[in-house]
Amino acid sequence: MTQTPETGTDARPVLVVDFGAQTAQLIARRVREAGLFSEIIAHTATAAEFAAKKPVAIVLSGGPSSVNAEDALSIDPEVFDLGVPMLGICYGFQTMVQALGGRVARTGASEYGSTALEVTEEGALLAGLPAAQTVWMSHRDSAETAPEGFKVLASTAGAPIAAIEDTERCFAGVQWHPEVMHSEYGKQTIENFLFKVAGLKADWSADSIIDEQVARIREQIGAKKVICGLSGGVDSAVAAALVHRAVGDQLTCVFVDHGLLRKNEREQVEQDYVSATGVRLVTVDASQKFLSELDGVEDPEQKRKIIGREFIRTFEQAAAELVAESREGEGENIEFLVQGTLYPDVVESGGGSGTANIKSHHNVGGLPDDLQFELVEPLRALFKDEVRAVGRELGLPEVIVGRQPFPGPGLAIRIVGAVSEERLSILREADAIAREELTAAGLDDTIWQCPVVLLADVRSVGVAGDGRTYGHPVVLRPVSSEDAMTADWTRVPYDTLSKISNRITNEVDEINRVVLDITSKPPGTIEWE
Repeated sequence: MTQTPETGTDARPVLVVDFGAQTAQLIARRVREAGLFSEIIAHTATAAEFAAKKPVAIVLSGGPSSVNAEDALSIDPEVFDLGVPMLGICYGFQTMVQALGGRVARTGASEYGSTALEVTEEGALLAGLPAAQTVWMSHRDSAETAPEGFKVLASTAGAPIAAIEDTERCFAGVQWHPEVMHSEYGKQTIENFLFKVAGLKADWSADSIIDEQVARIREQIGAKKVICGLSGGVDSAVAAALVHRAVGDQLTCVFVDHGLLRKNEREQVEQDYVSATGVRLVTVDASQKFLSELDGVEDPEQKRKIIGREFIRTFEQAAAELVAESREGEGENIEFLVQGTLYPDVVESGGGSGTANIKSHHNVGGLPDDLQFELVEPLRALFKDEVRAVGRELGLPEVIVGRQPFPGPGLAIRIVGAVSEERLSILREADAIAREELTAAGLDDTIWQCPVVLLADVRSVGVAGDGRTYGHPVVLRPVSSEDAMTADWTRVPYDTLSKISNRITNEVDEINRVVLDITSKPPGTIEWE
């Protein structure tokens, strides 16, 4: 098999073509849930680039624009001649119709939200599904004529041609969004395409990546040594465990205390992880160096790049010291650095999909150009929930694989404004209180994570006793998500929110106001910076 460059896996992918829709990532997740590996690719890729990835199927995603617009996003027409099964969704459906000789018109009859669908002919795509079902629509244009060779399978009031298929070419398309939970038979529709139209078989799972990555890591590293920056988060913990499975004592984990950690996090890393895995751990206290470099820096992208740079410089120094200690100066050079980069990191940083750079990730966009290590990224193909599955398969305890995600740049990007030791201390206490109360309320399995954000440059008037206060507000950002690509705010019980607010304002003198962020993703990201 040919390795996929962006993800480092040997699995032949179902390629999801990104036309600028946030749901492209959700489509990729649904394909993986069906037991097939998926990867996102830019709509600008050439047919040759598609073919080079050896896809088993192609899915054209939705998009925000009209296929009839002058600047409409398109796909290389030769992709349709590759002989690869294809599913078009919403904008992708209309792109397929138009490219293959059908007609898409501006009818003026738009449909948004829950819509009644009538199945007129099951075909393979809608086999076994009810004749009447509710689907989620989001379109202005509609297909008026299907391409030659296609059967029309379903319609709605605003879309007389809402689903089509050509079983000879293994092509199909739907006007609605089967990937979203609001389409009641969406999951089955996607599975019907994969297994009945395309004729594929489920052959991939997150667990299956362990043996593949262990072999790849051994081939990459050989007998040389490798270090891993262990942050205490799920990503680095699982990445380190995979590398340890592959090369054992060749791995040394370096825990950098950059002074941007949550309360008691250093102790948890030094005790919980070492106890669970037996890996060699070296702790480096570089907090003053990080704080010095971040002094006065307010721009969030600059914060991330500074933190990424200093991490690498700290690793390089730690590596030099480790080499000096080994074999009395004969030492084996440490040439490799393990990174817990995930697929959402790659996609959101613009890698592989051609999407806009939403933010630079510490594991992707924040590395210096003169990096002295070769990267080992065993999780680059995975979404967050898949990483947790791998961690459990590796035997990591639930206290590690089940913990809330925490960004590599730490509390620095949860302070809106410049970072200082005082501000970190304020946020650290507020964050600890919020996590304690959410755990006490039994919400750890409900909430994906709850960032607490300090609005450091904002002051609000308050009252304490008989006097006025002029303190900081903090924002609670409780969110629920499968993989961080999309998220909704969690409806935390009012009693729990009240306890959190009361404790923070009573126990943290500098904070006099607690507010709640109720924005979904999209449009907002999970972190504020």
